[in-house]
Amino acid sequence: MLPSGLPTEAPLTPLSCRLSGAAATLLFLASSFLSGCGGEGDSGRAPEKRDIILATTTSTQDSGLLDILLPVFEERTGYRVKTIAVGTGEALAMGARGDADVLLAHAPDQEKAIVASGAAVNRRLVMHNGFLIAGPEEDPAGIHGSKDGPESFVMIARAGARFVSRGDNSGTHIRELTLWEGAGIEPEGDWYVSTGQGMGATLMIAAEMEAYVLTDRGTFLAMRERTGLVPHVEGDPGFLNLYSVLEVNPERFSAVNHAGAVAFSEFILGPEAQGLIRGFGMERFGEPFFFPDAGRSEEDLLGDLEVGASP
Repeated sequence: MLPSGLPTEAPLTPLSCRLSGAAATLLFLASSFLSGCGGEGDSGRAPEKRDIILATTTSTQDSGLLDILLPVFEERTGYRVKTIAVGTGEALAMGARGDADVLLAHAPDQEKAIVASGAAVNRRLVMHNGFLIAGPEEDPAGIHGSKDGPESFVMIARAGARFVSRGDNSGTHIRELTLWEGAGIEPEGDWYVSTGQGMGATLMIAAEMEAYVLTDRGTFLAMRERTGLVPHVEGDPGFLNLYSVLEVNPERFSAVNHAGAVAFSEFILGPEAQGLIRGFGMERFGEPFFFPDAGRSEEDLLGDLEVGASP
């Protein structure tokens, strides 16, 4: 029994029941509104695992593209992206170890190998641009205007003109080695300098050394004013530079954030991101840094090159 003098709780009447239900509804709506303001994305629900590790080539970061894409992705979905920008070789190695959730790379043969190994799944083409050989305006090797990558490398080596390589097993470095092989040259000597750095840093070193360098077009354009380098060789079909997204296989690595990886893949292949990619660079340079390719295949792009389209 309650001590005397304390009020007892009145029994609920039908009216008080209706008021209590209304109050509960208001509380529910208020809670829903507040949760919708907490960065959970368009769905209004926060992902169970918000953090995503994106391992990617340095060119997507050095060009500035990720600065445009990632804030939109995070706002739309509520995920938070931790970007690790390294050479494509290291990015793919992270995927092979299960140290990343999603990969954005530009070394097709190596990407296909990691899928074949079972460490990654759902490789899909995102975009492309072209490689080019840049160098000092003086052009000591006389390669300006050529459209033949291997022949230009032969001329650089014969002239003993300085060449700066990334030397980091990146997609750009892998393509460079393929071009040297096509030229029949093993690059070595004082004229050949390996930086072990990303694309942006390597361009700056090439500028300081007044050297030639193989670079992706997007990073070159983003840094052209800072480096003063000139594009000398473009248009070789072997300069086609494909970027693909891959998800690390959750059946191989159970700790990965596969839902987040799928969300990122769907976003970057979706119309909003593809539109941002198409327009990136147009305002400042009058030309895009990258060309969107969602839904296309490598065969489509190679077919375009056969009929004369630029990479």
